[in-house]
Amino acid sequence: MAVDVETSSAPTNTNTNESQYDENLKKKRKLTSPAWEHFKKMKVGGVMKAICDHCHKHLGAESKNGTKHLLDHIVVCPMIRQRDTRQMLLKANSSSDGKGASLDTYHFNPEVSRYELGRMIVLHEYPLSIVEHEGFRRYSNSLQPLFKVPSRNTIRADILKMFEAKKWKLQRVLESNSSRVAITTDMWTSSNQKRGYMAITAHFIDEYWVLQDRIMRFMYVPSPHDAENLGDALMECLLDWNIERKLLTLTLDNCSTNDAMVNVMLDKLDKSLLLVNGKLLHMRCAAHILNLIVKEGLENLFGSGVERIRESIAFWTATPKRSEKFEESVRPLEYSLF
Repeated sequence: MAVDVETSSAPTNTNTNESQYDENLKKKRKLTSPAWEHFKKMKVGGVMKAICDHCHKHLGAESKNGTKHLLDHIVVCPMIRQRDTRQMLLKANSSSDGKGASLDTYHFNPEVSRYELGRMIVLHEYPLSIVEHEGFRRYSNSLQPLFKVPSRNTIRADILKMFEAKKWKLQRVLESNSSRVAITTDMWTSSNQKRGYMAITAHFIDEYWVLQDRIMRFMYVPSPHDAENLGDALMECLLDWNIERKLLTLTLDNCSTNDAMVNVMLDKLDKSLLLVNGKLLHMRCAAHILNLIVKEGLENLFGSGVERIRESIAFWTATPKRSEKFEESVRPLEYSLF
């Protein structure tokens, strides 16, 4: 018996599926041009762009653009030309123990050079204007013509970024460290500007049981240098570094102003977080006490003789003319001044 098979009249999705399949193939098709070895393709602002892996320049990456302009850029890209020379340059790397050395290919990185320039200025206390000196610029150009010496404002911004990075790293160390932090601080007055500055140093034992010392702040403190102003400046530093809850002691010079400042600090701090409710917070500087003892002993032994010698030295060294006159007077006695 014959069975009639009814053909379905429903429309098929064969054409639609085939078109989607072809579209997916296009999307997944590999970028075969050698230009893509130096570029990454991504959308920027809704437009496909080719970003150079070396100089990060953005070029068109639509299908209508082709790749000829990408290949042309590879030829003229300054970073690629610069890196191609590294096989011809070698640099010596000393070992960590200082007993050996090895040779490695040299790769110039302008970011590293800028970092080292800022570090040099901080390390040797050079003025920021050194980057604008003609001699320094010519010297840098003779070493590496590809390095563009930054301006004074740029190197200043770089140094501040270095400080913020170091500060952030140290803050993470202090947060993760379980030991408390001992603070020492002292005031210093500049001889030329007659302005007062406060230096604040933190001392703590790290996870390897090694004593660490870090300068937290070196800041200008406006007059008057009374207990309130000094206490506010110190408290601002502790809050900035988030160590007011891990404070161990405050080591200060033995003077009445510092005694009053400690009382101001105790009013600002949470005593329940301090050792013995803050009774051990104030530590008097032993070196300052010893200095006072020696001064008192010299005064008793020699009276005002030491002071007269100081006044005499200050008088003869005040002007070049006085120094020359003093040397002429001493020369017949055959005494060496150096």
